[in-house]
Amino acid sequence: MSQQVNYDDVEVGTELPVVSYPVTRLSLVKYCGASGDFNVIHWNERIAKAVGLPDVIAHGMFTMAQAGRFVTDWAGDRGTVTEFGVRFSAMVVVPDDDKGATIEVSGTVEEKLPDRKVALALTARWADAKVLTRARAVVKLP
Repeated sequence: MSQQVNYDDVEVGTELPVVSYPVTRLSLVKYCGASGDFNVIHWNERIAKAVGLPDVIAHGMFTMAQAGRFVTDWAGDRGTVTEFGVRFSAMVVVPDDDKGATIEVSGTVEEKLPDRKVALALTARWADAKVLTRARAVVKLP
């Protein structure tokens, strides 16, 4: 979805197409290293199950980062994210197989604000679960 969006061309109510982000055990281990969050529930199946989880789960911040990536890809190089917030509502379970899991992110242009800013309402899903709620970004566009 890499492009350049201009404020004047954006219309309220426009739906942004769904983008799928694959999640594997390897991507979680890489995220552990990048974030410094080595909680074993994000990479060790035995321990994740021992504490009552169905399997290894993705970091909440990893999931949020995929929504952030969606926004920055939509806004392009000259867009600036000025606000970004979510609430975590469900976990993303990542099995140890070739497929892993997939986080699907979509959005809607919610409103046009002063100073060339646009508010986006975001949706992030894994399987049938909405994994982020109240997900919203404000982007300043050229």
